[in-house]
Amino acid sequence: MVTITSTYTGGLHCEAVHGPSGAKLQTDAPCDNHGKGETFSPTDLFATSLGVCYLTTMGICAESHDVNMKGSTATVDKHMSDDRPRRISRLDIKIDFCEGIPFKYRGLLEAVAINCPVSKSLNPDIELNYSFNFPD
Repeated sequence: MVTITSTYTGGLHCEAVHGPSGAKLQTDAPCDNHGKGETFSPTDLFATSLGVCYLTTMGICAESHDVNMKGSTATVDKHMSDDRPRRISRLDIKIDFCEGIPFKYRGLLEAVAINCPVSKSLNPDIELNYSFNFPD
C-alpha cells in the first residue's frame, strides 16, 4: 500500500505528497475548466500515468533481457468528452523507441506495455489508441 496525501491550497491548486518518499507535485485546474493551466491537471496526471507506466513496465522487461531503452519516449494526447459528465474520452499514446532494440524483443515490449497496470485499470469507455515506433 502507498499513501498519497493531497491538500487543497486554494485558487484551484492542490499539492500531493507521496508518503514513502516525500516527493511533492502540484496541480491546477485546466484552462478550459476554470483554471489557469499553470501545471498538470488531475486528468493530465491520469494521462501521464499511462505513458510512464508503459515505459516503466517495458523498462523492467528490457532490463531483464539486457536491452537498453534509455531515450525511448511516450507521448500521450488526452481528449476530453464534449458531453456531460466531463471525462477523458480518448487517449492516443505513441511510443518512440531509441535505436538498438533487437527485433526479437519488439513484440514482447509492446505486449508488456498494453498490459501495464494503468492500462488494465482504465475504464473500458475510454478509447485507447497506441502506436509503437522503432527506428530502422
